[in-house]
Amino acid sequence: MRMIRSLACLALSLTLTCGLLAAPARAGDPAEVMQQWYRLVLELVRHTATYSPPVAARAFAYTGIIAHEAQVGGPGGGVTLAGQVNELTALPARDPGLAYDEAIVLNAALTEAVDAFFFNTGPTGQRAMEAMDKALSAQLAEGVDPQVLRRSVDHGQAVARHIIAWSDGDGGAVIDNMGFPETWVLTPGPAHWVPTSTVALQQKPLLPYWGNLRPFALPDGATCGLPPPPDYSEDPGSDFYREAKEVYDAVNALTPEQTAIARFWSDDPMLSPTPPGHWISIAMTELQIEGADGPRWGAVMARLGITLADSFIGCWHTKFEYDLVRPVTYINRVIDPNWQPILITPPFPEYPSGHSTQSGAAAEVLAAVFGADHAFVDGTHLDDGIPERAFASFQAAAEEAAISRLYGGIHFRAAIERGLTQGACIGAYAVALRMSE
Repeated sequence: MRMIRSLACLALSLTLTCGLLAAPARAGDPAEVMQQWYRLVLELVRHTATYSPPVAARAFAYTGIIAHEAQVGGPGGGVTLAGQVNELTALPARDPGLAYDEAIVLNAALTEAVDAFFFNTGPTGQRAMEAMDKALSAQLAEGVDPQVLRRSVDHGQAVARHIIAWSDGDGGAVIDNMGFPETWVLTPGPAHWVPTSTVALQQKPLLPYWGNLRPFALPDGATCGLPPPPDYSEDPGSDFYREAKEVYDAVNALTPEQTAIARFWSDDPMLSPTPPGHWISIAMTELQIEGADGPRWGAVMARLGITLADSFIGCWHTKFEYDLVRPVTYINRVIDPNWQPILITPPFPEYPSGHSTQSGAAAEVLAAVFGADHAFVDGTHLDDGIPERAFASFQAAAEEAAISRLYGGIHFRAAIERGLTQGACIGAYAVALRMSE
């Protein structure tokens, strides 16, 4: 699936040229409503500076839950997540025996969700959100009984507002200073993280308390913890040195294919929909190919969003438990002072790899949804001029996403392999959620 080409295009004109609203959403089609809003959401993440991967994953989780819960009680059935995910209480119920328009319910809920979780996007994004709301609402209202219209809008909004109020208590609702603490004391000793950028803001680590957020399906951020990384050592015979030398040698001898893999999965903020958005894009393509209905869309986006958000909570909890030095710091100090990775090293500790943890979690969920041997083609970056890649399974894609960080020069092997293990553990909690009858 190709994403919309630019927010400016959407803000100026919701036409076929922009790739949105290519078909009228009337026909009471909740699946079309899901597609339209999620295509916009991926672009909002791409164009909003505060959406680092953990923050984006949180927004995807709440948006997905709202999409699922808005359809619970409708003709597609569905089981509420209230009582299954942490601290979510019973949601507003529909009036029995009264008619609702499912597409209007969902559109009203997603309008509230996007307004709440992407409120801090810039002026172009705000215009895009307003244009989407206006266009979809007008299409969906055409020919609908006014009482059904009002009842449907009210219910969708009530569901969304209940979940938005719940989100306010998770510890991640307010992001100050782009996610960087005003003060931070570095852990002493050569084994620990130090800034890898000269940018003033990045002299402190990004979101150091994110591991303490209230998770969704995980009991807490420490649930899928990991053993310590290899003991720090500068001895050439040590495991730690060997892992660093592997990164050094790999980057110095990258093949064109390895370079392509590193670039494909880089998913840098402001240049892409971020790593969690990449997996959302993959799921969207598969749902479109399947011809999934609205409830199926909502359940998949909720389950995937939940595991992506939980994976960053669990990963960040472990990152700041061990606070491990980055490869570029160690290699410049011990092996080669002039060496540089091909990717920008993110401003937080090394172990485990966030790409690996969230990819392992996403693969666990998508394998449960579509099948363990489900082959697919990932065209997330086609509109950026990056060719699509084919995978035999979601696990194969997760493993490639993970090893891409070694090729990029920003993670050691232990962080990659154990991150995948952590992700599988986290994904299992989302898979265990009951979302259908």
